Amino acid sequence: MATRTSPLIIGAHGSVIAVDPDTGDTLWTSQLKGGEFVDVMIVDDRLFAASKGRLYRLDPATGDVLWRNDLPGMGWGIVSIAGAHRTGAAAEKTRRDQAAAAAAAS
Repeated sequence: MATRTSPLIIGAHGSVIAVDPDTGDTLWTSQLKGGEFVDVMIVDDRLFAASKGRLYRLDPATGDVLWRNDLPGMGWGIVSIAGAHRTGAAAEKTRRDQAAAAAAAS
């Protein structure tokens, strides 16, 4: 059985683009309101993008905008995102470690 590879998510020139890492084909493009710099991050399988003073959550399968936060009062400059990229196995290990620590403490 073939395994599906996660797409590369790229921020460029006001857009977020998903690219197949094996073929280089563009899977989808999502045009955001904003400037040239787009910061992207995946956190627990959720895709976030920031561009020209706005923060977006996108559907990683389609690029559809799920919500937008205009970050009122912050202006229109570059927005950067920080967070932990944790996939299923890493998140499950953390959950189990925390449960074991809680059980040991009680």
